[in-house]
Amino acid sequence: MASSQDNKSQENKDVHNILPGTPQSFDNEKMGSPPWKSSPDANPPEPKFLVPPGLEHLSKIHHIIIHQEVELLGVFLGTEKSNKYEIKDNFGQRLYFAREENIYLNKNLCGPLRPFTMHIANNTGREVIKVIRPLRCITCFFPCYLQELEVQAPPGTTVGFIVQKWDPLLPKFTIQNESKEDVLKIVGPYLTFRCLGDVNFEVKTLNENLIIGKISKYWSGFVNDVFTNADNFGIEFPADLDVKLKAALIGTCFLIDLMYFEQSSDGI
Repeated sequence: MASSQDNKSQENKDVHNILPGTPQSFDNEKMGSPPWKSSPDANPPEPKFLVPPGLEHLSKIHHIIIHQEVELLGVFLGTEKSNKYEIKDNFGQRLYFAREENIYLNKNLCGPLRPFTMHIANNTGREVIKVIRPLRCITCFFPCYLQELEVQAPPGTTVGFIVQKWDPLLPKFTIQNESKEDVLKIVGPYLTFRCLGDVNFEVKTLNENLIIGKISKYWSGFVNDVFTNADNFGIEFPADLDVKLKAALIGTCFLIDLMYFEQSSDGI
C-alpha cells in the first residue's frame, strides 16, 4: 500500500514538472522551470511573465477562434485578394483582426508556398503581432529547407519561431522561443482532409508524452467548403501559457491554413 501511494505521489510530481500552470515543487525550483514558464515562482496568483503590449487579452483565455473573411464577389470572379481573418474569444468577441500582406504575383505563382507578412491589429487598429513567412519549401522531399515563421510582438521584437520538421508521414512543427530554443511540438494527422469532422493538430510537450492543447480546423459544412475557401479554426491552450507562445500558436494556425487547407478558385 505504501509503495502504491509513493508511486502515485511521484506521478503527480512528474505532471507538475511538465504541465504549464501547475504548482512548482521545491525540487523543481532547483531544476529550473519549464521553458514555457517565465517565472520559477511557486503557486503564482497571476501570470508572472512579461506581457507584450497589446496582448493583454491573451493572458487569461484558453480558447480562441480564427475566422477567415471572404469576399464572395471576388471568389466568383476569380479576383481574390490577400487573406483576412478575425480572431475572437470563445464568446465570439473580436480580439484582433489579421491581414495578409504580399505581392499579388506571389499569390498566383507560389500559391500556398508564397511568402507573406501577416499584420495582426487590435480593435483600435494598432498592430500588435507580426508574422513573417519567407519563401521556403513545403514538401517532405526537400527536408533541408522547410517552412519557418518568425513571430514578432510587438512588431520589431521577435518572440518566437515556428519550424517545420521533416517527417515522411505526419505534419510536424516545433515552436521555439526568441532564443531559438525548442519549447513545444505540434503534430498533425496523417490525413488533413476530412469531410465530416474537425481536423486536429495536437500541441505537445517536447517529449510528445503530454498533449496540452490543439489547433483545430473546424468542418463548416458542404456548402461553405465548396463555394468558398473560408476556413474556421480553434486554438486551445493552457490559460496561463506564456502569451508569447500563444501568439506563436496563432502564427502556426495561419501557416497550417495555407499549407493544408487553402483552396482558391484560381487554382492555388
